[in-house]
Order: sequence, then structure tokens, then C-alpha cells
Amino acid sequence: MTDPAAPPAPPRRLPPGAAERAIAAALTDPRLIDAALALRENRIPDAERLLRAHLKVDPIDVAAIRMLAEVAARIGRFRDSETLLRRALELDPEFGAARANLATVLYRMNRSEEAISELDFLIGEDPDNPGHANLKAAALGKIGEFEEAIALYEEVLRAEPRQPRVWMSYGHMLKTLGRTDAGVTAYRKAIEIAPQFGEAWWSLANLKVVRFDDADVAAMQAQLARTDLTDDDRLHLEFALGKAFEDRKAPEAAFGHYARGNAVRRRALPYDPAETTAAVDAAKAVFTPEFFAARAGSGCPAPDPIFIVGMPRAGSTLLEQILSSHSQVEGTTELPDIPALTRRAPDYPADVTTWTEDRCRSVGEAYLERARVQRKTDRPFFIDKLPNNWLHVGFIKLVLPNAKIIDARRHPLSCCFSNFKQHFARGQAFTYGLEDLGKYYADYVRLMAHFDTALPGAVHRVIYERMVEDTETQIRALIAACGLPFEEACLRYYETDRAIRTPSSEQVRRPIFREGAENWQAFEPWLGPLAAALGPVLENYPDS
Repeated sequence: MTDPAAPPAPPRRLPPGAAERAIAAALTDPRLIDAALALRENRIPDAERLLRAHLKVDPIDVAAIRMLAEVAARIGRFRDSETLLRRALELDPEFGAARANLATVLYRMNRSEEAISELDFLIGEDPDNPGHANLKAAALGKIGEFEEAIALYEEVLRAEPRQPRVWMSYGHMLKTLGRTDAGVTAYRKAIEIAPQFGEAWWSLANLKVVRFDDADVAAMQAQLARTDLTDDDRLHLEFALGKAFEDRKAPEAAFGHYARGNAVRRRALPYDPAETTAAVDAAKAVFTPEFFAARAGSGCPAPDPIFIVGMPRAGSTLLEQILSSHSQVEGTTELPDIPALTRRAPDYPADVTTWTEDRCRSVGEAYLERARVQRKTDRPFFIDKLPNNWLHVGFIKLVLPNAKIIDARRHPLSCCFSNFKQHFARGQAFTYGLEDLGKYYADYVRLMAHFDTALPGAVHRVIYERMVEDTETQIRALIAACGLPFEEACLRYYETDRAIRTPSSEQVRRPIFREGAENWQAFEPWLGPLAAALGPVLENYPDS
């Protein structure tokens, strides 16, 4: 997409019913028919070319504008998509399909409150549409309004009970609140309606505490044998069967399923490890000791955030649960706001070298404002546990110099294999290949070692295996690193009742256990590419 759309819309509105007429006309226009076919077949460049040609002739065709917005959304240009959809609604405020698309785009951009506003308008116009209520429930979940989301899901399911995806989403919300048995029932209902629904099977496996029986394994294998299975269902079934065979102490069969699931996902989600290496090199070049010395006193001084960074599956949810058990700390979720703010700098991170003190402070304040929607209590501190923020430690300390940063680290083979067998709903493209995982882990360690030198003492590191061996000592050190008085509740973190949105949700509701630190060892014969990519990082662990 080279620009948001066709020529600017004229400053007027179309007469009532314009969208309906435009859609009807599109059904007979050869160019729009071809564009719709290209969209269906995911031939994005062809669809864009046809739509732009059409909009040069008819720049106020709202149906074509909406289709071009779909093109933009397909390639991740959500801001362009938003611009197009708002143009269509400016022309025809009654264009409900465009408003529904806008709500979806806003949801995908993590602007859930705005999405809910659009959905409330749509629900007022069309109260019996379950799709609007379903998306609103998902948006409510994103901003932590779980009970309201659950009520909406239940309302949708009473009206339309045979919707497997809604049952699965309902199960996710129940799981988040610790209602595990009810969540399992919801996932099982989704499978009952659609036995080939791989994501529902994986959702059960992803609870970590569910064990599949022989009937479950046979049912998944039968679905996997189908010739009409989608790639999405196939990869989820492979991951779920990997978990089933791992639980049965059959590592060779389990690894085979994990490897096949990863291969399917890897084909659809390209990843170039050289880009991560280049990003680390750039961060090291910018965020030097001299850089921070010259900017002492810059940024927003608020001490509110506690960032937990590192690899996924390294124990970050455990640390969040421990800290959230403290009376002064509120757990939120993996917030997207730091990466979003870095994207405002066209040439990040080099651009930040030109920022004034006022700019640094305003960006820190913008982060706090963006995070506010996730704050549900008046506790003075809150946690942002997006693991990938390790790449932005320098940026965080520039705009929020008094923020605390915790580095959650786990044995590289244990951590990386745990990622390999975990299918993530989105992002984490580096996790679908063993060599990619090893390179990513090594780059992460390399940058964190840099900050140990550039900002001595700014990052408190927690080694997972030490937490297992001497839990109380490690917890006391963690609390002290956050500048907080010790509280006994932090030792009984598993008793804390709170919403947890990550794959470890059920595990951290139990006392810490050793198994998670050691179960990779049964798979060591297949981890050669990972070990080779890790290189000295593996040999020197836990030292940087």
C-alpha cells in the first residue's frame, strides 16, 4: 500500500441507502467482481490494483473503499484500513458493514475502548447480531472487564448455541479467571460441535493440567487423517497431540508432532533472525553509558511500572503472580504499548538520540496514559509483562527512568524447547524453528549483557532454576529489587485470586514445581540444531 486510498472524499454525505446501492452495483461490475475474487484467493496485489483503478473513476464508491480497507488490513496496514473505513462512514454513516470492519480494525490495533464504542452503536442498530456481541466480549476481555465479557458470551450462546468459536472464546475467558473446569466444558462443547476444530483441542492441551485419554488421542488422529483439513486445524492438532504423547512419556512421537506443527506454522509466518540481530546491534550502538549519562534527569519520573522481560516461557507469569500478591502491586497483562511507542520513531532507535527532555518525558507520560485502561485498582505500582520488551530496555529507561525492570531467565534448552512446543496465538514468529530459537535467545542474552554494563543495576535478573531451588530467598530478593517491603503473601502467591491471560495460568495457581525445569531432557536427542545455534550462551549459562 503506497497511500491510504483513492482521491479524498468530497465534503458531503451520500444519500440514504448509498451503501446498499453500491454493494448491489458491485455484483455486476466486472472489475469489482474480479477484485472480490482476488481477495477471496488472497491475491492482494491484484485486488489492490483493481480497486485503485476503480476508485480513480468512482472515488465515492463506498463498497470499493471498504474492499480496499480489507486489502490494507490483510497486509497489516491497519491505520490505512482505519482511514479508508472512516472515509466510507463519512460518506455513508449508515454503512453498517464498514462500521463493523472498523470495530475489528480498532480491536486489532489494541484500541479496545474505541472498538467497543463502535460496537455499541452497531448493537443498538442490530441487537440480534451475535457477531457484534462476540467481538465486544473479546474487546472487553482485552481491557480486563472479564465478568462483563463472560455475560456477553453467555448471552450470545443462549441465542446461538452451535458456535464452536464462541464456545472456545468463552472457555478462554473462564480459564483467565481460574474457572478451569467450566473452561474445559466450554472447550469440549466446541469440539462436540466441530470435531476437526484444532484450536479447541489445542486450547485444552494449553491448559497444561489437562491429560488426554485414549479416546481423545484417537479422535485427534482421526481428524488429522482427513484430506480436507485446513492448515490452521492441522497445526493445532499436531501441537495438541504433541502434548498428549509428551504426557505419555513418548518423546519421539511427541517431538514428531511438535515438529510437524511448527513446520506448518513456519511456512505461514516467515521470520528472519538477521533482523533481530540487526535490532540488537542498533540498540547497543545507541543506548551506551555515554548516552544515558548525557540524559540524566530526562523522561517521566513516575515509578509506577514494573516491566518483566525476557524470553516467553521463562517464568514471567510466575514472577507476575508473586509480585501481584503484594498489596502495592497490580498485575495487568502483556501490554503492547512500549513497542507501539517505539514505532512512532521512523528510524528507531537512532531517532531517540535527537529527542529533547520534554519529548522523553511526554513519551513516558503517553505510556502511562495508554496503560491506564488496564488499571483496575488504586495500587501504586503495576506490571507490564510483555516478554519482548527486552529489546526496548534502553527505550524504557530513557522515557521512564524510575521504572523497575525484571529479567526472567530460564535454562536455554529448557526455555527454547518450551517455546517450540507452544503454539502462540499471534506474534513470536521466532519460536517455530529450533535454529531460530537459539539465535533469538543468544541475541536476547547479548543485549541484556550490554545493559548490565551500560546501566549497572538497572535490571534485576531472576534465574528460574534458582527460584525452584531456593524459592523464598529469590522471592525476597525480587521484592527488594522492586523497592517494596516484604509481605508474606508473596510466598503464598498461588493463593492469590486474579485474572491470568497467559499459557501458564493454571501452573502459577499451584506451588512451584521442579518438573518444568527438567522435562526438556527427554527431548535432548532432537535438540542438536538448537544447541548449535545457542553456542557459548548454552555453555556459560546462567552467566551472561
